[in-house]
Amino acid sequence: MATTSVHSPASPSYAVPTRALLAAGAAAGPLWAAVSLAQAATRDGFDPVRHPLSMLSNGPLGWLQITNFVVAGVLALAGAAGLRRTLRGTPGGTGLPRLFLVYGLGLIAGGIFVTDPADGFAGTPAGPPESLSAAGAAHLAAGAVVFGTVIAANYVLAGRYSRAGRRTAAVVSRVAGTGLLAANVWALSGAPAGSLVLASGSIPAMLWLSTSLTPLAPRAA
Repeated sequence: MATTSVHSPASPSYAVPTRALLAAGAAAGPLWAAVSLAQAATRDGFDPVRHPLSMLSNGPLGWLQITNFVVAGVLALAGAAGLRRTLRGTPGGTGLPRLFLVYGLGLIAGGIFVTDPADGFAGTPAGPPESLSAAGAAHLAAGAVVFGTVIAANYVLAGRYSRAGRRTAAVVSRVAGTGLLAANVWALSGAPAGSLVLASGSIPAMLWLSTSLTPLAPRAA
């Protein structure tokens, strides 16, 4: 009597393991934050109360922050690819990878287009720049894209965590997204210490996004 064997479908084989892509994406936020804060503490003339972290792209050591933006962006793109594989067919499995994709592209654009130096940094006089350069305008647009996608991604995460019954994580996601939104509004309004408030809102939100990839990596192929 003939027997019939049933084979389960094999897992797809990738040139770059999904685990590696997720780990790269998880490193994007911590890397950008660590390099930015290290420079903010050591660069001559930089004042985090008056100068946004992106202004570190100016001056003789500006290449460090430019590279930081681009490398973090590439890592975020890798994370987007890992999320697309891992979350396919799940709630939020389409939106979250797309947001990470735009997040990465925005970071890369923020490195390519350098913000204008101002207010005493990199040899400039006190006060805002007299005019906005094309590169400076492009950097502001890239920043708006990054902040918008980080806010949206945190809200998408909140929905995923809520459906999974992880109430604390859902609350933290909403707080991170809302904190960045409020910080952005504060900075754009010209309120005191806008740059410091914006950094205080953006860095936690970026770091929290990284936590969404970290637990997925050990389970990925």
